[in-house]
Amino acid sequence: QVQLVESGGGLVQAGGFLRLSCAASGRTFSSYAMGWFRQAPGKERDFVATISTNGGSIYYADSVKGRFTISRDNAKNTVYLQMNSLKPEDTAVYYCAASITGRTVTRNNANYWGQGTQVTVSS
Repeated sequence: QVQLVESGGGLVQAGGFLRLSCAASGRTFSSYAMGWFRQAPGKERDFVATISTNGGSIYYADSVKGRFTISRDNAKNTVYLQMNSLKPEDTAVYYCAASITGRTVTRNNANYWGQGTQVTVSS
């Protein structure tokens, strides 16, 4: 079993930044593709970013491209999401996800999810 624990969420003004972290325990972290998703109230959970096991493949949602950066440290069993130039529409609960089958993580191939961390961007 894999446990994912997110941290780093909070309240920030528009234009500000936050860095989310997701710490993994359980099976070998370096064998998982990792990803970030977000869910705003009343909306579906949407893809944000994903990174392959060795960091060689990275993809972003168009809405965050150029502002967010996903990275991972396999020695620390942690994946990060650096969020810059935040906008009110980035407000959501952010979830970390892991896939042991996919080269990258999608909503359909995610095997494990974290509990989420709230990000609120005020205007």
